[in-house]
Amino acid sequence: MSSGLRFPAALMGGRDRSPDGPDDSRPSSKGRPSSGPGAEKEGQGFGQLGPEGMDASDPAVPRHVAIIMDGNGRWAERRHLPRVAGHRAGAEAVRRTMQAAVDAGVEVLTVYAFSSENWRRSAEEVSDLKGLMRFYVERELETLQREQVRLKLIGDPGAFGPELGGKLQAALERTRDNGRLTLVVALNYGSQTEIAAAARALARRAVEGRITPDQIDEAAIAGLLQTHDLPPLDLLIRTSGEVRLSNFLLWQAAYAELVFTDTLWPDFDEAAFNGALAEFARRQRRFGGR
Repeated sequence: MSSGLRFPAALMGGRDRSPDGPDDSRPSSKGRPSSGPGAEKEGQGFGQLGPEGMDASDPAVPRHVAIIMDGNGRWAERRHLPRVAGHRAGAEAVRRTMQAAVDAGVEVLTVYAFSSENWRRSAEEVSDLKGLMRFYVERELETLQREQVRLKLIGDPGAFGPELGGKLQAALERTRDNGRLTLVVALNYGSQTEIAAAARALARRAVEGRITPDQIDEAAIAGLLQTHDLPPLDLLIRTSGEVRLSNFLLWQAAYAELVFTDTLWPDFDEAAFNGALAEFARRQRRFGGR
């Protein structure tokens, strides 16, 4: 699928492909429609969690949050709308969540936007997704600048062709010096492929005599991942009631807290994000110890 378009590694962190991805269209075994006031947001999943006590200076606020944005298709189907309507609503949820992350003092927000698995969808849906990406990259650039958000890409954005690739490249360049939040967008990203690429790079160095096998450790592998310049992943959220990682940040999630919510991604908002942060703050992170 790759067009040959290349993005500077310093900006987007390398290239790879993913065999699986977000927004699984299968119905959730855990989804529960809400009832009563506010039922439009289906299955919040956090009970009464909210933004109380969350403060940008609070050490319990995670530095790095990642989200598997799942449920666009189901959101549209439940409303008898075309799937593209779910993707449009999902794009608005990214905007809301980015602002919530900025307000909460999160340093890095990583979102699983498109995987190579998504190419198996209908040509019409893929075209709609690419069109939405082009539209939102242009529309949100000023927001990124105003909020001092730096854009970073992981995966293989070159697969989307020169038109979208050019817009992404321009956004990377325009925002590279922003320092309030880093928004990492995973496009054609797959964690197993990322780890395999790091292993191949280390094997080449060993063959060339630059390192010995005994020098290959966790730090050596982590240093070759596309996220090597980011803080460790603290919190991983998945929406829509699915409970799996879908080949997303497998290495990076080793000690991350996992939060799963029944909320479909288009319904995810500031309250849902702050609810996940509150759940994170309540947990005791032991990193394998007692």
